[in-house]
Amino acid sequence: MLNASQAATLANMQEVVSVFRSKSSRPHTIRSWDFLHLTLDNSEVTPMQLIYGEDIIVGVLDTGVWPESESFQEDPSIGPIPSTWKGECVEGERFDPTAACNNKLIGARYYLKGFEQEYGPLNTTENFEYQSPRDFVGHGTHTASTAVGSIVEDASFFDIGKGTARGGAPRARLAVYKVCWNVEYYGRCSEADIMAAFDDALHDGVHIISASFGPIPPLAPFFKDSSSIGSFHAMQMGVTVVFSAGNYDESPESSLVGNVEPWSICVAASSIDRTFPTKITIGDNNLYMGESLITTQINAKLADARRYFYNGICEVDYIIKPSKPGEGKIVLCFSTIGPKSSLEAAKAVKEVNATGLIFVEPMTRQLPDVSVVPTVLVNLEEGTKIKHFLAESPRLPKVQIEPSKTVISKAPAPTIAYFSSRGPNSITPDILKPDISAPGVNILAAWPPETPPSASSSDGRSVSWNFQSGTSMACPHVAGVAALIKSAHPNWSPAAIRSALMTTAYTLDTTFDSILAGGSMKVADPFDMGAGHIDPSKAIDPGLIYDIKPSDYNIFLCNMGFTEEQIKKIINLSSPEPVQTSCKHLVTKTSAILNYPSITLSNLKSTHLETLWSGGCGVAQDPNIFMVQARKFILCDPKAQEGISREV
Repeated sequence: MLNASQAATLANMQEVVSVFRSKSSRPHTIRSWDFLHLTLDNSEVTPMQLIYGEDIIVGVLDTGVWPESESFQEDPSIGPIPSTWKGECVEGERFDPTAACNNKLIGARYYLKGFEQEYGPLNTTENFEYQSPRDFVGHGTHTASTAVGSIVEDASFFDIGKGTARGGAPRARLAVYKVCWNVEYYGRCSEADIMAAFDDALHDGVHIISASFGPIPPLAPFFKDSSSIGSFHAMQMGVTVVFSAGNYDESPESSLVGNVEPWSICVAASSIDRTFPTKITIGDNNLYMGESLITTQINAKLADARRYFYNGICEVDYIIKPSKPGEGKIVLCFSTIGPKSSLEAAKAVKEVNATGLIFVEPMTRQLPDVSVVPTVLVNLEEGTKIKHFLAESPRLPKVQIEPSKTVISKAPAPTIAYFSSRGPNSITPDILKPDISAPGVNILAAWPPETPPSASSSDGRSVSWNFQSGTSMACPHVAGVAALIKSAHPNWSPAAIRSALMTTAYTLDTTFDSILAGGSMKVADPFDMGAGHIDPSKAIDPGLIYDIKPSDYNIFLCNMGFTEEQIKKIINLSSPEPVQTSCKHLVTKTSAILNYPSITLSNLKSTHLETLWSGGCGVAQDPNIFMVQARKFILCDPKAQEGISREV
């Protein structure tokens, strides 16, 4: 580790791009591909997922990989490793490259120096881990299989969500870069390790990078952020980088989106059209409906939270001591009284040895999760009825909870997840972030069988497939589709691929009504979902693209007020796609003068007119999307193929 004077000396050396303090980042948690109309039904034509992808290498920066998973076994029909590949599988704890890697999983590395400098030596006693590319946390295995996992039949979580699992690009190759390590079942990632992984991934020859982690505001300037710098270097080399937008569990507040640089893709999380209705019977025949991931029938007694917790607040710190025995009891908790998270309430209920939990919360926040105790979510209407029934009962009534069902195509979808971090962009508000939304709620994907599915040491279950929710799950969906696009259009730049995804996105749900924003009852806007929800079939052939050359970003960086020295810290000066660092040629004063596939104007108070140049050609589908008072910009006449100046 360097002290301040050593860092300053190193920063002044000509061969050093930049030196800045390393910070920590965090990772953001089968029906989804069918929901996106990427089906494996080949009765008429060969599915798109089987046509494209074999020549593409996707690098996943995360918590590692469980190589024995069926998701990472090679298909017999897959060809040899692409000749452009320069990477390797490195040996480590319980990771033998000769057994772990194959023509599917072609690379695996791990990075520990930065983590140990920030957290101390890897403590495998308190936080179990493998000093190798092998995954313990589970997050990396899950995201990798979502992006490029092989086709696996009959995948399920104890028969819930059963179906054929695969990634977005099941024939693509996988290279894993373990940069995040276990700290109390959560991944923690050092910026120093992230930067090293970016360098190796680009040298190894990946085409797409999926990175489901990021900072939370306040965000560092681009020249001091490893993800911004690493993704800029990737863009210069023609490599598309996909990031998660970030999660904020309290409520959908504005300007919390991370990973906001315009040269990468930032992904929000949305739901799919699959629900898990769960029937609750209280007393003799009082029926209520909730949603859960419960796998076996439960018979118990129903108890109010006040029986075990002060003021009915279902948190560990509020347990009444000495506590009453909770065995054989289902506890009724309200998010309006105690914790807003059902997972926190479940931990508290587990501490009193209760059999299960009925958790009452607003309808707009209900997302069932794999919990340490069986947990059913009910809305406030149902929960209030249950509480009234319980209050009028002379003794604790009996309650029966049936196993959850899997129901497809009955609920309107997508909706933007309440936890998905929203815009506007807090660094460059003239650049829309997130860019796009993708499935990120209750995604079933591969999981390490030695890691508890609920991320609790008291959970003795072993699974090979697990449900996870988060923008971390949305990110690899877009990475998988980007791999298909890159395979179909190998010469397309990262900007062209992003353009194809954004210009073909849609804003209506399965009922042909506007997509809603979770956590509220309002219609989702671009700060919730970017351009809209991903449509892979259309993105593969978008009809037009808005391209950006690496050199175009120089104007953008200059308009942000960066100095030449600061710009040099972002770019790769030795890249085959050079970027000018001087701002002397600058003629514009707005960061909106970038050929981005969305137009965002943060300041409409100025009286002068500006021209926003667009290198693509298309028409606006929704005239209400433009809320501009006095601006001149270029529209395109798709027939004449030429720009037309319009004042709005």
